[in-house]
Amino acid sequence: MTLPMFDTLALLHHDKVLEVRLNRPDKSNALNEAMWQEIRSAFQWADSEPGVRAVVLTAAGRNFCAGIDLAMLAGVTARIADADEARSREKLHALIRDLQDCLSSIERCRKPVLAAIQGACLGGGLDMVACCDMRYASADAVFAIREIDLAMVADVGSLQRLPKLISPGLVREWAYTGRDVAAGEAASSGLVNATMPDVEALRAAVLQIAQQIATKSPLAVRGSKMALNYARDHGVAEGLEQVASWNAAALLSADLHEAMAALQARRPARYPD
Repeated sequence: MTLPMFDTLALLHHDKVLEVRLNRPDKSNALNEAMWQEIRSAFQWADSEPGVRAVVLTAAGRNFCAGIDLAMLAGVTARIADADEARSREKLHALIRDLQDCLSSIERCRKPVLAAIQGACLGGGLDMVACCDMRYASADAVFAIREIDLAMVADVGSLQRLPKLISPGLVREWAYTGRDVAAGEAASSGLVNATMPDVEALRAAVLQIAQQIATKSPLAVRGSKMALNYARDHGVAEGLEQVASWNAAALLSADLHEAMAALQARRPARYPD
């Protein structure tokens, strides 16, 4: 497998698991313009590559992500400049929608995405991990919806996704105050699945979970992610119809026959990519 190369990300291959590592440690992995775009490219590639069955999102250095790069934020005015104010506002709307789409590419990826979070996970970093299927944190992790301290409304996903993950009242508290949320509170709220004592233990544990996922039927894993995301955004009856349609199309697969044969032979199943 030939991995794509990026300026702000490092991609590592662990058999059937792809590690996407934010790689601006000297800037606390702040999201500059290149990183936004490369995140989308990386997850589009992961989605289309049959040899990738699960993705682990990690970060180099002390902090996971300090949010949007302030230099990029400061340059927005020049970027949307236009003699006509209406056209300037139209450009700003298009820019926000594009940044939303960059992170939504994580959610759109049909392969499960597991985030391993250490240190600061602020603003856009929290938006990013909210797009993931599961989140795990080291004991030193700190989360915050920091946009309020910049007199901004968080606009790339936290306010929309977090209420589906944790208590809406907690989301409002975090959004209105911008306060730090330590790893223990993040775990008790349900934002993260578990905490680990340090970064080494965190990455090892999350890779192990991802590798376990990678042993399952890729078709069934993709179908499960689709059903879970659809059910999150629709009513029970609509969700049941969606999964019935999926299984009507995909249930009688080669993977099902392999799973049954493996169970009968008491051996690990071997699924095609």
